[in-house]
Amino acid sequence: MMNEKLDLIVLKKLNISQYHEPDLSKWKEFLDKLKYPKAKITIGLIGKYVELQDAYKSILESFVHAGAMNECKVQVVSIHSEFITTENVGEKLGNLDGLLVAPGFGHRGVEGKITAVKYARETGLPFFGICLGMQMAVIEYGRNVLGIKDAQSSEMDANASEPVIDMMEDQKKIKTKGGTMRLGTYPCDIKEHSLAHRIYGTTHITERHRHRYEFNNRYLEQYESNGMIASGRNPETGLVELMEISRHPFFIGCQYHPELKSTVENPHPLFVHFVGAAKHFNEQKAVSRNPLLQSEMI
Repeated sequence: MMNEKLDLIVLKKLNISQYHEPDLSKWKEFLDKLKYPKAKITIGLIGKYVELQDAYKSILESFVHAGAMNECKVQVVSIHSEFITTENVGEKLGNLDGLLVAPGFGHRGVEGKITAVKYARETGLPFFGICLGMQMAVIEYGRNVLGIKDAQSSEMDANASEPVIDMMEDQKKIKTKGGTMRLGTYPCDIKEHSLAHRIYGTTHITERHRHRYEFNNRYLEQYESNGMIASGRNPETGLVELMEISRHPFFIGCQYHPELKSTVENPHPLFVHFVGAAKHFNEQKAVSRNPLLQSEMI
């Protein structure tokens, strides 16, 4: 449109005379990387709305931004969490380079998400959980690492005996649910020397939220003393914003929605680093399968 002077025509129609030549250098750089990627990776998006792609539109766009930053094409494979079982999880996820467990509501498909998280944790597959995805990672770790066999979210079971994920205190008083979730931008303090700190490069961020449930801080010491740390917390309420496993190559979950802030000019760092980790995972797989590449590495 710019080549055909349509921008100038619009300005003329609107009687705008004071303007500067647009700087499209970042846009052109993005398009060049998008059109000519140097690598290709496959990310599994685990959700229960996979037949409705618009449900994850912001996530899919964030992968486009992050893929260009890493000069690789991100192929996103949608996998319905209701159909993931302990028997078929290896078959369904075995060819992936990274796993994202998507946000959502309700109990449908959550056990499949938990099974997928367990597979990623045990195999070293790069993992990224958003909102409910982070909560599923907490439940999985509680059940299978900490031995809290009844670990659950009170969203899924209001009478859960081990609610490692529970309704936020200020939400428990609300009877009429419409439009009452924790919404908007909130601050988060990040723990130094954590994966989150390496990703963001700072100890203070702000992110956008949309949720009613949170990590139950009653269990925080038990989790942190056994390898899963809260690397980001709200400075005013202590609400856990980020959970990660330091012993894993890349395992992180966030309570907020980073996909809502990602743009072409400013891809979200969580997506950028997740794609980077998946790209590295892909390269390592190629080396392990090819003896010639192994000899070159030596």
